[in-house]
Amino acid sequence: MIENFFGLTDIGKIRANNEDTFIAESSPDKSLIIAGVIDGVGGYEGGEVAAEIARETIMENLANPGGELIKLLKNAFILANQKILTRKQEVKEQDQMACVLTLTVVDIEKNLFNYAHLGDTRLYLFRDYSLVKVSKDHSFVGFLEDSGRLSEEAAMQHPKRNEINKALGFGREIEFDEDYIETGQSPFLPGDMLLLCSDGLSDLVNRAEITSILTGNSSIQKMGEELVAAANNKGGKDNITVVLVKNDKQPLKQEATKPEPAINRNEPPQKADSPIEENKVTAVAPATPAKQKSQKPLLIFLSAICLVLAIACILLWQSLKKEKASETTNRKLATGLEKKLQDAISSAAGDSLVLSDSVFNGPVTISDTLFINRDTLYIKAPPNFVLRRDSTYAGPALLLRTESKWVVLENINFENFAVAVAAPANALYLKNVRFHNCRIPIQAAFKFPDKHYVSGGVFNNSFKTDSVPQVLK
Repeated sequence: MIENFFGLTDIGKIRANNEDTFIAESSPDKSLIIAGVIDGVGGYEGGEVAAEIARETIMENLANPGGELIKLLKNAFILANQKILTRKQEVKEQDQMACVLTLTVVDIEKNLFNYAHLGDTRLYLFRDYSLVKVSKDHSFVGFLEDSGRLSEEAAMQHPKRNEINKALGFGREIEFDEDYIETGQSPFLPGDMLLLCSDGLSDLVNRAEITSILTGNSSIQKMGEELVAAANNKGGKDNITVVLVKNDKQPLKQEATKPEPAINRNEPPQKADSPIEENKVTAVAPATPAKQKSQKPLLIFLSAICLVLAIACILLWQSLKKEKASETTNRKLATGLEKKLQDAISSAAGDSLVLSDSVFNGPVTISDTLFINRDTLYIKAPPNFVLRRDSTYAGPALLLRTESKWVVLENINFENFAVAVAAPANALYLKNVRFHNCRIPIQAAFKFPDKHYVSGGVFNNSFKTDSVPQVLK
């Protein structure tokens, strides 16, 4: 019997060691296929050790898989994270190590797969000659690509494409944040194939080229070897790892049902032996308008109503316009810089905003909340840029919308605010930011599932203010 899963890892053309590893095995009772790709982070030895710790821990916890598989996968990730953190404390030379990984448990019999994922390794589903990316890249560049802000080609060439913000070994947030690990379940139909890979493949071989290889009639082992060779042919800049799993059951084929001929129910049925009359024309008497004169008063009445409504709308619009103009005039803008700053934030063309020191050449006095109504924005201010509270203002200097995902502030000094920044939890990152005489520097809003019990802890040192929490692989 030909195996319906295969894994391969290769050192590539440049690296001196291989920090990747993989899993491609059947469960002990042969009912499930366990497939995973693990990419170590942390340089020589460190990343390799973290990847192997994760692999061993996962296989120990999946020795007898059963019950709720998603819960089992998440528990394996949490235990692996704890072991990596312990090892980092014990061995100083490995204190920077971590790993990213994608793990699946496939049930061919039930046509189903479950997965768990952290980082920028990837999970693809190949179905009907189409390659669909299932997992999300936990990196800023990956977020831009997944949300359509960057093309695949631009993301592959981006200088920060390997900066990740989630991994095993980054900290203990994985134990408290229910959404830290990306998980999911999906149908795995006969003829479908899963591809798991490290970024050594996805950074060099685009989706179209991968699809071309998977479309061939080769065995999955040959496909895996061709994928690795394609990455090496493009420079092999990183370790390359691929795992393939195929649902080799025969797809069900449904016979097409011939549609019934359309029946015109307005015509009487024809007798079988009677010829159809050709060129038969049925004369229809034109409808006679009923008392057209009686409609004129109604039309005049409706026209009058429409005219009255139009005049009322114009008057209301002018009133609102005057009220808004009055409100804008009465709003206490301490300096013109405040309005310029809000306008710059609102009209930022891309995902980054660099404030000019020629425009913002002094402290900006804040007399009303500045809104950041974006899901992604990097604001870089000139050195020693100051936001200072107006003496009569009691609200926050900056307010992020609840849907914000990634907002970075750089080179900003907040002075004298009761609340400097109000933001959703895990959306705000600070770089060279200072709070002076601010009662609450950051007011975070946490989202919890509706009508669910919540367990965990909220810590005041759960994030660092000296740098954006990213690690370069």
